[in-house]
Amino acid sequence: MLAKVKTAAVVGLDAQEVEVEVDIMSGLPAMNIVGLPDTAVQEARERVRSAVRNSGCFFPMRRITVNLAPADLKKAGPAYDLPIAVGVILSTEQIRIDASQMLFLGELSLDGSLRHTHGIISMVDLAREKGIFEVFVPAADAKEASLIKGVNIVPVSTLSQLVAHLRGEDIISGYVSTESEVEAADEPSQALDLSFIKGQEHVKRALEVAAAGGHNVVMSGPPGSGKTLLARSLPTILPRMGIEEALEVTKIYSVSGLLPQDTPLLRQRPFRSPHYTISHAGLVGGGRWPRPGEISLSHRGVLFLDELPEFGQTDLEVLRQPLEDKVVTISRAQGSVTFPANFMLVGAMNPCPCGYYGDPVKECTCTTSIVLRYQKRISGPLLDRIDIFVEVPRIDYEKLADNRLGERSEVVRQRVEQARSVQRQRFNGTKVLCNADMTPLEVREFCQVEHSAQNLLQAAMKQLCLSARAFHRILKLSRTVADLAGAETIAASHLAEAIQYRPRAQM
Repeated sequence: MLAKVKTAAVVGLDAQEVEVEVDIMSGLPAMNIVGLPDTAVQEARERVRSAVRNSGCFFPMRRITVNLAPADLKKAGPAYDLPIAVGVILSTEQIRIDASQMLFLGELSLDGSLRHTHGIISMVDLAREKGIFEVFVPAADAKEASLIKGVNIVPVSTLSQLVAHLRGEDIISGYVSTESEVEAADEPSQALDLSFIKGQEHVKRALEVAAAGGHNVVMSGPPGSGKTLLARSLPTILPRMGIEEALEVTKIYSVSGLLPQDTPLLRQRPFRSPHYTISHAGLVGGGRWPRPGEISLSHRGVLFLDELPEFGQTDLEVLRQPLEDKVVTISRAQGSVTFPANFMLVGAMNPCPCGYYGDPVKECTCTTSIVLRYQKRISGPLLDRIDIFVEVPRIDYEKLADNRLGERSEVVRQRVEQARSVQRQRFNGTKVLCNADMTPLEVREFCQVEHSAQNLLQAAMKQLCLSARAFHRILKLSRTVADLAGAETIAASHLAEAIQYRPRAQM
């Protein structure tokens, strides 16, 4: 008898419907899986055979053919175990149901229990789009699956439990998430609070402006001046993600297999800090079966590149397109996959290889040619995409010995939240979420400069030899400074602060 069961395949971040056809014929005992399966799917034969038998069901000793349609879509991963097992049980008439409005997902153990499966949220989202009202998922993934509303999520612990449910013997209740699970969020570590960082008030101000508008930052200074600590404190002042942003980030981490099982919805903005020895595929994404890289894992959050000039030249230059387009496209012979990559780039670097070029206390041991060669590892086009370039000097003893605490991150975060609220109202009805995402169309409409500041902007364009991109970035940054000040239009003081954040190399 022929049986058909629906499941899903994850391609990039989205899922596609897959129909599992199981046909049992006379002949020597064998189980063949066709439809471009990878090794993990091929190995489902042994898992399904053992799981069906150990769940108290009959496994036929006949020729079984399993077709995964569409046949031209490559199938990867163990999520096809459960639908294949259900198809075998249906084809042997051990259960009699109409499975056309059901979606089955999950990896099977040999004893019939279901394991955690990657990409559940994407596949359940597909079920909602296709109008499938009931989705069977591993019990461990029920919290994640329940984030998608409008679908009945049935948590399954074992194959035998599922068979009893389908027979009507022991009905499994649908999983309903509570508000506390959805709203729960991990707060940033208090050890990284801005109040514990001594001095560097101008750098803290730069980070506040960056957080308020989603701008990119590069910090330059000698070793031990606090660049890394300042960067790691940035998440404590970033605004909390909205539900749509949280679902975007959760989907990326679910597909990558990095979503904690006890955290169905990520509400804390990502902070990724890859080492400079990272491979190109690890940073951008890729592989035989394309997976998100660090720039996509930092979507809606922060990508921190410590020792920025030490990264490979190719890796740094490949950041230019994601910084501009907010997406990254990975092309392979069989097709292209696009991942979101809307992140804040935060870089930290020394001014020279020894780290003390321009330091007033310790003498630099590098020659002028070595310093220039080191600084030129970061190309002009990449620097042109950086909104804020700030120097982090060494800290004096008096400031280090001062026991007084600075301004707390929570206070700064309130100002950032207020500025972001203004931006949400401004860009209501568009895809723009913050000032850094503005296109030239929004810049023209919302970045109105006072007449008294026009001369300053004109002088900056001539003296700094600014490109058109840099011109627009200064206006975006000025708009953020004005939002923090609660101003409707951009004044000369807002423009002056934005101009001082331009790289010294261009000044």
